[in-house]
Amino acid sequence: MLRQTVTITNKLGLHLRASSKLSQLASSFACEVWLERNTRRINAKSVLGVTMLAAGLGSEVTIETSGEQEDAAMQSLMDLFHNKFGEEY
Repeated sequence: MLRQTVTITNKLGLHLRASSKLSQLASSFACEVWLERNTRRINAKSVLGVTMLAAGLGSEVTIETSGEQEDAAMQSLMDLFHNKFGEEY
């Protein structure tokens, strides 16, 4: 199991488009992927769950991957956050 905390740096945070990208990416791996913010823990493969985190700019989110492909999943998800979900602003 891997755990890393990341700060959201894209202007709109985990809005619907960003949540969808995150969930699609998480779903492409054979491992479990969880997100935590404050006391809420959700399955990152659920767009609705990710959106309901209501994580805006500056929020900290902890990513947890567990199982087959956990390393690749973590790296890909961290890249997605660091690249601001492909948003220009």
